[in-house]
Amino acid sequence: MQPEVQNHEYQKYYVPAQSPWPIVGAVALFLIAVGAGNYVVQATKGETGYGGHILLAGIVVLLVMLVGWFKNQIDESMAGLYSDQLGRSYRQGMSWFIFSEVMFFAAFFGALYYARFISVPWLGGASNNAMTNEVLWPTFEAMWPLVSTPGGTTTQEMSAAGLPTINTVILLISSITLHFAHVGLEQNKRKQLTLMLGITILLGCGFLFLQVEEYIHAYRDLGLTLQSGIYGNTFFMLTGFHGMHVTLGTIILIVLFFRVLKGHFTPENHFAFQAGSWYWHFVDVVWVMLYIFVYVL
Repeated sequence: MQPEVQNHEYQKYYVPAQSPWPIVGAVALFLIAVGAGNYVVQATKGETGYGGHILLAGIVVLLVMLVGWFKNQIDESMAGLYSDQLGRSYRQGMSWFIFSEVMFFAAFFGALYYARFISVPWLGGASNNAMTNEVLWPTFEAMWPLVSTPGGTTTQEMSAAGLPTINTVILLISSITLHFAHVGLEQNKRKQLTLMLGITILLGCGFLFLQVEEYIHAYRDLGLTLQSGIYGNTFFMLTGFHGMHVTLGTIILIVLFFRVLKGHFTPENHFAFQAGSWYWHFVDVVWVMLYIFVYVL
């Protein structure tokens, strides 16, 4: 008896032609690394040089690469060249990217935890290290935040009231509006999609504007700078990198908004929108944790 022959219909896996964008991206990252390194060294020594110009050139090349590469991706997707298997590859890639971002911020929160719960008690003479306090920093007080440095500089801590709380509310509302935009897309309600996505973008821009106001307040009124010891370092490191991610997320949403206006995305095929919403919700979750551990506790 002959075994039954099954007819399987396979989808073609699209393999794009050779592209210049990977090497352009590599050049951009090289310029950014060299420029940033030289700029920091020159700024530390109070010198002027070409570090800032190299850094700016790298950023420009990187932006050109991103625009060109993503334009090719959008054209390929709209031409119907992508298969379900490639869609699963994109989902896996975005999932791993967000996981890498989770570990990125986990390292910074780990640094905050180490400084606050290990270094501070140790310097304060905990665990039979009384001599540490007397030798390294005789006037040290084991408290957080550290608003005094060994050099005698004293700053004020950033309160959770005011701008940080307002920004928290803004980001939480932005997650809600983006969710309703996604629902509108899934239900093919284009007006709801456009309106809710536009509101989300405005909320993201409002968050960034208020964070700039917060930094101005920190520098001008509180004396809180990168030279303000471990408290100033951890504060600007966490809020600064988060602000950078909000900026990137806002740019992603703006690109998605213009694609929506051009009629892109359908209820069945809209992973680019979904990936952007994943990223935005992740950024919101990070801010809630940052608000609790940096501002409140």
